[in-house]
Amino acid sequence: MDASATRPVIAIIDDDADVRATLTALMEASGFSPVAFADGASFKAGNSPEAYDLALIDLRLKAESGLSLAIHIRERSALPIVMLTGVGDEIDKIIGLETGADDYLMKPFNPRELVARIRAVLRRYGHGFAAASGSGNDEEIAFGDKRVNLKRRELLDRHGDEIPLTNAEYILLEYFVKNPDRIIPRTELMREIGSDMQRYVDRTIDVLILRLRRKIENVPSKPVHLQTRRAQGYIFMLQAGGS
Repeated sequence: MDASATRPVIAIIDDDADVRATLTALMEASGFSPVAFADGASFKAGNSPEAYDLALIDLRLKAESGLSLAIHIRERSALPIVMLTGVGDEIDKIIGLETGADDYLMKPFNPRELVARIRAVLRRYGHGFAAASGSGNDEEIAFGDKRVNLKRRELLDRHGDEIPLTNAEYILLEYFVKNPDRIIPRTELMREIGSDMQRYVDRTIDVLILRLRRKIENVPSKPVHLQTRRAQGYIFMLQAGGS
């Protein structure tokens, strides 16, 4: 399988045969190349994550939970992950995001909404689409000993090595560095990552902020760049020491 093909390759992991068939047909009709698996073990036994452009995972797999599979994938690659579940517990949504999942949709889902969500995640990652060509310097924004390369969508440390980010983490960081020294409310951040605020709980942003701080702050418990403004939102300081 070649994930650089014109049609993005979508790995479908769901233990319900009817759902797999429905998702496979939907992906094919929407211009994707689906590859279906009945469980996490089958997915792991196949190609490496790099062979796919996105993984569509059922949260409640029987043999292995979708959360465990998402963690397994995230520890080994930056493969975009969209999770599906029939469970309405808001805590599951938070846990799903904490594993590094990029989006979350409950069953029964609207087919058009699912396709739109998948396309949005792929677009943000640049998976399955021809990369823009051209010369010129990459646009970068520096803060502390790190910098964000906006063209390559990467966070780099002082040595120029990439610090892996999930899709949602990158979107938030890019928005912050483009809007420094301004208090940004949670609702604005949730709109930026494309969250349906009726489906996602307020703590979603707090979870993402916590994960992002662990990657950009030298002392996450005492952030100098990504700071909280109680009852107002968050503010990003390009230069340490701002008020």
